Amino acid sequence: MENNGIIRSRAYSRAGFIGNPSDGYNGKTISFTFDNFYAETVMYEAPYIELLPNRRDRSIYRTLDDLEQNVRECGYYGGIRLLQASLKRFHEYCRSKGIDVSGKGFAMRYFSNIPHHVGMAGSSAIITACFRGLMQFYGVDIPKPEMANIILSVETDELGIGAGLQDRVAQVYQGLTYMDFDKAAMKAQGFGNYEPLDPSLLPNIYIAYKRELSEGSEVFHNDIRARYNMGDQQVVDAMETWAGLADQVRDALLSGNSGVVGELLNANFDLRRRIYNIHPDNIAMVEAARSVGASAKFTGSGGAIVGTYADDAMFDQLKSVLEPLRISILKPNIV
Repeated sequence: MENNGIIRSRAYSRAGFIGNPSDGYNGKTISFTFDNFYAETVMYEAPYIELLPNRRDRSIYRTLDDLEQNVRECGYYGGIRLLQASLKRFHEYCRSKGIDVSGKGFAMRYFSNIPHHVGMAGSSAIITACFRGLMQFYGVDIPKPEMANIILSVETDELGIGAGLQDRVAQVYQGLTYMDFDKAAMKAQGFGNYEPLDPSLLPNIYIAYKRELSEGSEVFHNDIRARYNMGDQQVVDAMETWAGLADQVRDALLSGNSGVVGELLNANFDLRRRIYNIHPDNIAMVEAARSVGASAKFTGSGGAIVGTYADDAMFDQLKSVLEPLRISILKPNIV
């Protein structure tokens, strides 16, 4: 907390490194958070509860062109609904634990520079930052596995947004995290088995993204969910393969054999390409990155990729092939 009583809380962008999208199907994944992008909430004590709007919540525009540009960048729904749903679930949690949080009011605003709908978990970052602020403001401690579940419920139960646990676990734990969503473990303990890994074990990693390729994950996953629920063997087998790739990468990192990671990332995307209908521009982004020898796969549902590169010379080559396609590239600073 700052000296003036202001509480600032952050959550960082997330990249699904390997294993996704099996996280929504009792699979296994490895993800990492990086602070090149973040969501932040700012709150301070007030005599009432007030949620202050961000530019994503605008309702006044200079022109129709201005309105269209804002919708393209921010979507039709702002972030206030994320805060409202978070406050409701936080209050319900506290009430279930016999914790009285009714005596203090506050004003809260939020900020996010995480690119919208390109697979970096921007919505869950806002919710996670909100929960961190609320926990500090009211002196409430929520265990990490339980906190990830609650954050997921904010999106799925309160707002009807299709989502899985991977993003929330990654942002709650931070850093590099291996996640096993084994069905028996989930049933027995209410959450999966989560293992923090040392980020220094990773090879050279890059992130690249194109804002124009944004799409909600619930749209991307809709057909696969139906096929999985019907027992489509191709989809069921794919989920098991993706989970196996996560185990292979974990073993490679822990054994100091990070040189094989790139080919495993490529295998993750190649299988996804056979199962999903993927926008041609997303395929072009992956193929452009691979053309210089780098590996590439989606960080989430499309719009952004993550991969390995050999050295700075290859990173410069990546920039030279991606930037002319209006694709931004960076070296992630893993939190």
